[in-house]
Amino acid sequence: MKRREILKSLSLIPLAGSIDINKSEAATKQRDEWLPKKVSVPSKYPSSSPLSACIRSGHLVFVSGIGGWYPDRRKEPGDIQVQIKSALEQMKDLLERAGTNMANVLKVHMTLAEPNKNLKALNEVYGDYFPDPKPVRSYSGCGIDQMGRDGILVQIDCVAYID
Repeated sequence: MKRREILKSLSLIPLAGSIDINKSEAATKQRDEWLPKKVSVPSKYPSSSPLSACIRSGHLVFVSGIGGWYPDRRKEPGDIQVQIKSALEQMKDLLERAGTNMANVLKVHMTLAEPNKNLKALNEVYGDYFPDPKPVRSYSGCGIDQMGRDGILVQIDCVAYID
């Protein structure tokens, strides 16, 4: 009995509660210091699209889907190697405008028209743009008529970090 009375008098429970409050306050303070919350990074290509090409939030950068061909930038669509090079160059530009680079890309996703035909040729160009370790990558395949407009063979997006 005496032991229980001594333990109660130590008031361990309120002390533990105050530790949790301090941790919570520190986490809130850290979240509040994570700036910028959300900033649009402009593309060098003017667009009437209501979508953002690139968003920076704290130490992360999100690049939206970049097509491999835009008729106002290049007369002919070109093959998959021309298109992936074009898309990766635009990605590189957006990342640099956001304050990072291709070495800091964490994840890439692509939508690829006719992957059985185009993936090998795409990979011959793709690997040259990323130093080791390469970012993780996934892709979705589809028919050429499902890419959103005629002539486009690839669309690519990514997530990167800023040092």
